[in-house]
Amino acid sequence: MKIILKETVTGLGSPGDLVDVKSGYGRNFLLPGGKAIPATDENLKIYEAEKSKLLEVEEIKISAAKVIFEKLNEFSLSLEVAVTEEGAMYGSIGTKEISDGLESSGFEIERQSIRLPEGALKELGEFKINIELHAEVIALINLTIKSE
Repeated sequence: MKIILKETVTGLGSPGDLVDVKSGYGRNFLLPGGKAIPATDENLKIYEAEKSKLLEVEEIKISAAKVIFEKLNEFSLSLEVAVTEEGAMYGSIGTKEISDGLESSGFEIERQSIRLPEGALKELGEFKINIELHAEVIALINLTIKSE
């Protein structure tokens, strides 16, 4: 399925790029989310007319992400969890717990922006977590998980 991107999509492209994606990805994620439009001759003409406006909106998003990046990068977050007598955690720490912890510290970060490539964290310790504020702006926070 050929589509025209309306905003930056990680691993896919920038606004205005004509890309070929699997039909399910385009139909179920990119098109309903307003991230892309079908690549028809009519849409190509419409896009060319709106291109400067879309690029301007993208620049505003990047600059807003950079403002948050300045405050958030290298931020240290500490979460306390219940542990067994042997020192193992009950449950795990996922994007929801990290997002809630950041929110209580004054940062409004969406759960989808938090990158946990190996899944939920299931042990005590210190971790470096990526927060994708924009496809081009990725902050790094220090997360410490300790027992209550």
